[in-house]
Amino acid sequence: MPTDREPSDFIKTLHLVFLATFWGMQIWVTCISGFVMGSSLPRHMLGFIQSRLFPFYFHIGSVCAFCNLILFAMYHPRELLSEEETTQLVILFVCVALAMLNAQWFGQMTSDIMADMHIIEQSYGLGHDISLFSRKSYTHLQTTNHRYQALCCHLTGYHCLSFLCNLGCMACNSLSLHYLATHLSTL
Repeated sequence: MPTDREPSDFIKTLHLVFLATFWGMQIWVTCISGFVMGSSLPRHMLGFIQSRLFPFYFHIGSVCAFCNLILFAMYHPRELLSEEETTQLVILFVCVALAMLNAQWFGQMTSDIMADMHIIEQSYGLGHDISLFSRKSYTHLQTTNHRYQALCCHLTGYHCLSFLCNLGCMACNSLSLHYLATHLSTL
């Protein structure tokens, strides 16, 4: 039930926990762990870990984004919204939409395509090299195997869409954190 009264400290804390959890996961997964694992692990091990880790990441992010939207909307009735609050509500809604697209579609398609590619790579004896440091063998496979070439094109497309959704969520969460920071009365 929407209300024009101030949310309790518990609700404020809960809202901040959901926002900080999602934003922190995004920073860790996007900016740190991906590069560390990509430069340290064999290609197929990296793909296996990502295929297990990313669904949790995307779904937890979707839940956090949805909870943030609901908590904000509960305490900001539509008829009492300022322009700034309306913007914040739109940002939270966009974050939910992008997170859910990634969780339900782009992330899953990327993992499925990568698994198909790994089967082909294994049949050619590839996939045991460190992911970021070997491209020559995969480029050759792409030119000689048309199915692999098609999978690479699909993977690139879905991976780009997934990355853009993730980047959009990071931007939304950064704007939401800025909004919260500018509305703190004291630290």
